[in-house]
Amino acid sequence: MATAAMVLISAVSPAHAQTVAVIVNGEPITNMDIEQRMKLNALSGAKENSRQSVLDDLINEKVKIKEGKKFSVDPGPSEVDGSYANMASRMRLTPDQLTQSLASKGIRPNTLKSRLKADMVWNAIVRGRFKQSLQVGEKEVEAAVQGQGGDATAEAFEYQMRPLVLIVPRGAGGGLAEARHKEAMALRERIQSCDDAIRTFKSTQNATVKGIVVKSSADLPPNLRDMLDKTPIGHLTSPEVTAQGIEMVALCSRKPTKVDTPKKREVREKMFAEKFDAKSKSYLADVRKAAMIEYR
Repeated sequence: MATAAMVLISAVSPAHAQTVAVIVNGEPITNMDIEQRMKLNALSGAKENSRQSVLDDLINEKVKIKEGKKFSVDPGPSEVDGSYANMASRMRLTPDQLTQSLASKGIRPNTLKSRLKADMVWNAIVRGRFKQSLQVGEKEVEAAVQGQGGDATAEAFEYQMRPLVLIVPRGAGGGLAEARHKEAMALRERIQSCDDAIRTFKSTQNATVKGIVVKSSADLPPNLRDMLDKTPIGHLTSPEVTAQGIEMVALCSRKPTKVDTPKKREVREKMFAEKFDAKSKSYLADVRKAAMIEYR
């Protein structure tokens, strides 16, 4: 009996998977779509992964895509593939490796790409349609910083830097990397100005000088800000091993600025996210009410 039951289940499963669960504005959502999304959510560690919550997400994505088309916001395959590649890069994978990783869990790449496309569409629409109401004023930011006990007038810096690289070819032995690291340390002791750094690296074999980079305190993580604040103007930061070789940064200038500070940037981004989330939810609720949703 048990064997017969298993045969019956396996015979029914493919048809069940393709059964339409809901039709949204004429677009079907199948049981396969739901099962695939549940697998993706499980892989990403989603807190809520019930069938109903997943179905709600898929319905929302259908109405988002349709709303996007009303405003000619419809990313093509190349744009979606670009977003997929960016996600893979953040995970330190190639797109093919991400696809293989998903496949190992029984997940089709289009399951993730569909979600990415809906997110792209919705972000573009909400930001475009409600740009004015989403703006965060400087007085709002300063009041919020002060309300948290911070100093809205705290000083920050604008850094001008030149990245410098002593090239170590890929596949070179550890001996070359070690030698170039010693060379970098010697140059760090000798160089006293940005111009000196540029001249030296341009005349050094297998070395390169990258274009000038300008960043504010708010643009940089705390550890990098601390390193730059401790580096004298015209000197080099400690050498680091990168994909290209041994890399350092020449600090060309460090100017005080009150345009933005790390705290103000943090508060501003949080306030924007809160406004965006509230507007997104209310807009989605209105769009969903107008949608034709037929449960099967």
